[in-house]
Amino acid sequence: MTSPQIVWLRRDLRLADQPALHHAAQAGPVIPVFVLDDARAGDHAYGGASRVWLHHSLESLGKSFGAHRSRIVLRRGDAPQVLAALAHETGAACIHANRHYEPWWRDAEDELRDALDEDCTLELHDGNYLMPPGTATTGSGDPYKIYTPFSRAMLELLPPRDELPQPETLHSPESWPDSDDLADWELLPTSPDWASGIREFWKFGEDAAHERLDWWADEVGDYDEGRNLPSQDTTSRLSPHLHWGEITPVQVYHRLKDKRSQGWQTFLKEIIWRDYAQNVICQFPDYGRESYRDYDERTLWRNPNAGHLIADDLKAWQKGMTGYPIVDAGMRQLWRTGWIHNRVRMVCASFLVKHLLIDWRHGEQWYWDCLVDADYGNNSVNWQWISGTGVDSNMFSRIMAPLTQSEKFDAAGYIREYVPELADCSDDCIHDPPDDERGDYPAKIIGHKEARERALSAYRESKDG
Repeated sequence: MTSPQIVWLRRDLRLADQPALHHAAQAGPVIPVFVLDDARAGDHAYGGASRVWLHHSLESLGKSFGAHRSRIVLRRGDAPQVLAALAHETGAACIHANRHYEPWWRDAEDELRDALDEDCTLELHDGNYLMPPGTATTGSGDPYKIYTPFSRAMLELLPPRDELPQPETLHSPESWPDSDDLADWELLPTSPDWASGIREFWKFGEDAAHERLDWWADEVGDYDEGRNLPSQDTTSRLSPHLHWGEITPVQVYHRLKDKRSQGWQTFLKEIIWRDYAQNVICQFPDYGRESYRDYDERTLWRNPNAGHLIADDLKAWQKGMTGYPIVDAGMRQLWRTGWIHNRVRMVCASFLVKHLLIDWRHGEQWYWDCLVDADYGNNSVNWQWISGTGVDSNMFSRIMAPLTQSEKFDAAGYIREYVPELADCSDDCIHDPPDDERGDYPAKIIGHKEARERALSAYRESKDG
């Protein structure tokens, strides 16, 4: 029997269109491995909601491997050291992995290559995006910093590669190495179990991802307008499935490529945005921690660590108690389901950094902990876009008006679902209910006009400094 081939799984929890698994299965017996490495990512270790999704996705994938008379080996610790030791233990000839572009995973790939014995190699594959970062470049061969020209270049390079089939056969090694028990990792909350809303809202795993894509194929035509209407929620909800690699952008593209609607064209640009975000973090690995633009951030931001009133403002935003119904509905949806409708996600983020003048990194970390689709590239690029600090970003002086946004995009039904205190308000007043109809619902934490003037003043001062 040929030597075993280890498949290092990370955010690529699928059997079909899985380049690392595809190539390993052609080379010999396959040992799929997932290493829970909590220390490596530091403040971007898996958040609470991500751990819930990871548990269920690994559980689903384990059943899929089981149908092929295979299994996933679960280990915990420093990924390069764990994998190198496992390769030595099993006599593996190669470790196959799909490339990941978060800085901690790029470092881990380098460390793993150095840690392996000379009779084992590391083979990296491209498989989680439409095209690998660096494919779309400027005329001088440099990576793009701005989304719009990047998107145009990507559209000209399409179609992407062909899909890879699920392996028909997975040969097992002569003996299986020991594995942790998934339950022992305690990824699921118990005391209290705050994840019931996530379980009710989502189905997990590769099959669920394709069921969602099948549904979306009939709905994508309405995406161009529907994506902005939270009460209707004409969105794909594919983001966590894409993030965890239960389905690939290549599969989505080939499933929808014959659509001729404006909705598909708009949705395709959203998929390209995911590729763009990886392009950014490849150029700026600390993008989730450091602003790109040069402001005097001590002047621009109010620091929650500097006083209890600012800390209270942050907590009110986190708990959905700001007095702005659309903001609070979004933050409560985030806590309950691990996800926010895309239009409301922007409104909530803008409110934190511009109405409350709280550093975008506090928002990035809260989203990171609460989102089931928490993605280092997407999350940091989106936060730096809304805060005006990014390499390609909205101007800080463009301040979203949440009350106007709520009425314009007909968020009444959405608010009733997530802010039940206001369920009896009419459509005319629910976006900005008067004091006598608020009941136990809080007053506005700050008036919109006051917040706007304060933000613009702080912005001017930060630039003058």
